[in-house]
Amino acid sequence: MLEGKRVAVVVPAYNEERLIAETITGIPPFVDRIYVVDDHSSDGTAEAARTLRDPQVEVIVHERNEGVGAAIVTGYKRALEERIDVTCVMAGDNQMDPEELEALALPVARGEVDYHKANRLFTGQAWQLIPRTRYLGNAILSLLTKIASGYWHVADSQAGYTAIGLPILQLLDLDRVYKRYGFPNDLLVHLNVWNARVRDFPSRPIYGVGERSGIRLRRVVPAISWLLLKGFFWRMKEKYVIRDFHPLVFFYVLGFLMGLLGLALGITEIVLRALGNQITAATVVLVALLLIFGSQFTLFAMWFDMESNKDLR
Repeated sequence: MLEGKRVAVVVPAYNEERLIAETITGIPPFVDRIYVVDDHSSDGTAEAARTLRDPQVEVIVHERNEGVGAAIVTGYKRALEERIDVTCVMAGDNQMDPEELEALALPVARGEVDYHKANRLFTGQAWQLIPRTRYLGNAILSLLTKIASGYWHVADSQAGYTAIGLPILQLLDLDRVYKRYGFPNDLLVHLNVWNARVRDFPSRPIYGVGERSGIRLRRVVPAISWLLLKGFFWRMKEKYVIRDFHPLVFFYVLGFLMGLLGLALGITEIVLRALGNQITAATVVLVALLLIFGSQFTLFAMWFDMESNKDLR
């Protein structure tokens, strides 16, 4: 227990036979329950976890591979059943420092925040330790997640080292959250709709411990970008139209419409000019005004969104 609150750790794992035992044994003793969720591994991940014979450890095996998000959701649902006060997530590849777990869980246990997550980019070691392609992919997705989720103060969106409190976990519709690698991004979108307080904490990046990554950025970045685009519009509808109307919706709509119209008209004029047609000065001015006003409306909408969410930290 921590500050009188029960703490659990969800350990999603897929083909982590070599590292799962080390991950579990490194979890601090204040943790009450450990849910190891084997996402239909083809190796002996589940057996390696069971051989520890720790009564705190419960091993759950998916009948088919559903994705890391689905594994976390399974653990969350088990924590809800047992009314766990603080539920943390640690990957089964031993890349998350267990010494940081207390600092991660404590603000949630005290009720200071609803969701506490790691940020590996705080430290100056990030650029040296994180593989370059993953670092750049993370930076792009972090920026898009800020816009989609409304948590402008949060970075390192792909960090899976997290802690969530029971009250906010009970409110979430876990079956709606994306079940694969974009899970932490989509979860932030859902948390914002419920006005959850979210905060980063500096975490030390760990690489080179024998982990294996099956992530392919060329596929992941476009897929999560599309997910975030859909999540953005869903959040606008749920938070600023259905639950409590906010005029920033008008600014976003006008900004997108004028920006897209200006872009389309500009491309059309460039093509016509390339084909030898004349372009009038009035047309050039119209394109410029559409792009300028479109960008201004969009920036004002972002500012309104920042102001609306500035206390959610």
